[in-house]
Amino acid sequence: MLDVQSLSKTFPGQVALDQAAFRLHSGEIHALVGQNGSGKSTFIKLLSGYIRADRGARVDLFGQPVDLWHRDSRCGRIRVVHQDLDLVPSLNAVENLGLGHGYKTGRFGRIRWRKEIAEAQRLLSEFGVTPNVREAVGLLTAAERAAVAIVRATRRLGGQGILILDEPTASLNRGEVNALFQAIRQAADAGVGIIFVSHILDEVLNLADRVTILRDGRVVTTGMPVAGMSEEELVHEIVGDVVDDRRQPKVTVKQGVHRLEVENLVGITLRGVSLKVRPGEVLGVGGLVGSGREEITGAIFGATPRFLGKVLVDKTKVFATPHESIKAGMAYIPEDRKSLGMLPRHRAYEHVTLPHLGPLQKRTRLRRRLELEDACEWLNRVDLDPLDPFRRMEKFSGGNQQKAVLARWMRTDPKILLFSDPTQGVDVGAKALVHRLIEEAARSGVSIVVASSDVEELVRLCDRVLVLRGGMIVSELSDSRLTVDRLMAEITGTQNRRRGMRVAERLSEQVVLR
Repeated sequence: MLDVQSLSKTFPGQVALDQAAFRLHSGEIHALVGQNGSGKSTFIKLLSGYIRADRGARVDLFGQPVDLWHRDSRCGRIRVVHQDLDLVPSLNAVENLGLGHGYKTGRFGRIRWRKEIAEAQRLLSEFGVTPNVREAVGLLTAAERAAVAIVRATRRLGGQGILILDEPTASLNRGEVNALFQAIRQAADAGVGIIFVSHILDEVLNLADRVTILRDGRVVTTGMPVAGMSEEELVHEIVGDVVDDRRQPKVTVKQGVHRLEVENLVGITLRGVSLKVRPGEVLGVGGLVGSGREEITGAIFGATPRFLGKVLVDKTKVFATPHESIKAGMAYIPEDRKSLGMLPRHRAYEHVTLPHLGPLQKRTRLRRRLELEDACEWLNRVDLDPLDPFRRMEKFSGGNQQKAVLARWMRTDPKILLFSDPTQGVDVGAKALVHRLIEEAARSGVSIVVASSDVEELVRLCDRVLVLRGGMIVSELSDSRLTVDRLMAEITGTQNRRRGMRVAERLSEQVVLR
């Protein structure tokens, strides 16, 4: 279906993609992997015709040479679902699905809204979600928005063509991921060629037929069969060396001393959540989408509504505003870093120093040289790539944006760090670095709360994990009880169903004996 040769793209002072080669067959799921900044996003933008390739590139689409920049009718058979989804937030699901595809009309050209609504509900239910299709897409959950974007793309293809999925599972829980994978396999069985971009390597190994690996803008290997490949081998190909991602020995926290105390917190989804965190402790929060897991760290910090409840730092009450939380020694790294966690147009050094400018001022003037030196020190600590303090934040890859966000808050010397999905959409190298920074902060005595959709991340990082369901804490796991299987069972509720079945079996045995 697609044959790419000598595909390159050069930006001023940077070669983003260098002589890339790639082939995609009909009905194939072909994974495209690499660290942040390896050239994946550039490759996708070139295939979608968003940017023009350098001279010398050759692209054959369905056996015929094409110029992706000057798109013809065949180029319309390439559809991309970007990580940002490209939906119109103010329109509902039915209207978003109709964009570029059209609507069913009746007499006098009127749209048959009932049929459109029924069709939208049917298509979305195949992805395991049942949103209110008349509600604005901006008010839906992340999983529901992802389903709308993917359904829209596959609908336009009509069962034939190429579908590019850029990090489609970044905001989905495991049940939704399984439903999505089933739909992807169905599309591939129907003849659609799928390019699957993901940083989650076990998804690549479980879903893809072949894999192409990019490193520093070059194709390291292309078309490698996934069957029989281990995760360690894949990591080695991506980063050039196996990343040491093992948990460091846990620090001994002081018993009876709590730095952060949350009492009966009520928010949009939260229903009376209480928790306590000691200095040097990493507390995890797990749960499905809509359980309150996505909301809890923002509610503690005051970035999302807090209707009732108290937050205490060192026994002192903190009011529900970010300003008061920062004064109390809290730092918050949100899930949506692009719209909530950073200022895209700011340069990297300005972004890092912004929350704490006091030490850099002399009277009423900001000492720019001192600011630049301070920012470079922190950017170097988090291994920003490229280490360019004058580069605007929007120009960095997702993983390096997250590094800069971490550097900004670590520089404030916080007492409490609040994370929401800290490694969402970052590669294995950046993920290992983020984990290491969290562990170093814990060893220095910082109290940390990590709310994450990644079960393995919670087990590896945390001393204890609270499980939310329906806005309430339903269980707490620690020590030997904190395993991936046990945590997954608690999050999905299968553990409770198993307990109920065991109780029913015992009762039935007693009845039989009697």
